[in-house]
Amino acid sequence: MSRGLLSRAVGVYQLSRATTLLTGTRFYSHTEPEPLTVRQQNNGIRRIILNNPKKRNALSLSMLESLRENILTDVDSEDLRVIILSAKGPVFSSGHDLKELTSAQGREYHTKVFHTCAEVMTLIQDIPVPVVAMVNGVATAAGCQLVASCDIAVVTEKSTFATPGVNVGLFCSTPAVAIGRAVPRKVAMEMLFTGTPISAHDALLHGLVSKVVPEERLEEETMAIAQRVCQASRPVVALGKATFQRSECKQTLFHLLHCGYQCFFKVQEPWKG
Repeated sequence: MSRGLLSRAVGVYQLSRATTLLTGTRFYSHTEPEPLTVRQQNNGIRRIILNNPKKRNALSLSMLESLRENILTDVDSEDLRVIILSAKGPVFSSGHDLKELTSAQGREYHTKVFHTCAEVMTLIQDIPVPVVAMVNGVATAAGCQLVASCDIAVVTEKSTFATPGVNVGLFCSTPAVAIGRAVPRKVAMEMLFTGTPISAHDALLHGLVSKVVPEERLEEETMAIAQRVCQASRPVVALGKATFQRSECKQTLFHLLHCGYQCFFKVQEPWKG
């Protein structure tokens, strides 16, 4: 009889413990927000995933700061050879969070958003390892700028790219810098003045992206590129990237971005009223 009581007591304890753990897990999932970006690293390949699909992976100040942190963490480590940027959901990134760019936020806050965005975009080009965009979906405005700023971009056939700010009174002056460096001038002008999206194949034709693949092969093709980078000498790749960026006059990029910000503020003067 005592053995039966002991067995029942153990069973009650185990049930109670399991219930407590389950309750704790539920409580955690309801109270702790999902991280805006997710970082994973294995065999020299770091994956950074934009993780706010409910807001179309908008590049809010918090998202930009999280992205900057995940790029910079141990960036000089010999264990890091390449970074892959991807996104959860059907939108790679819709660009800036327009709720942060209203008159209520004020010019000082706007400046902080744009300055942080400039830091992230130039950081992608300055770090000693290649950055690969893995895009399956829509990339607009600063989201398109993010793709253009990466060293390599692998996209699916359903990906589209646009700078639609002109259609809502917010000309994409800062994305224009990176896009204008990636595609011919007249293609950039059409994108900027009309806001009309271009297809993945047109983006490939004009040099905005590196490769277009079927959706089911996106992961495989992107990882194959990353693995080939890992097989090369890290110092050689770092030197090559730095030399290429210097030849592209990267030192002027930050200045040009700030010129774009000034243009943005001049256009937005009516907000003050």
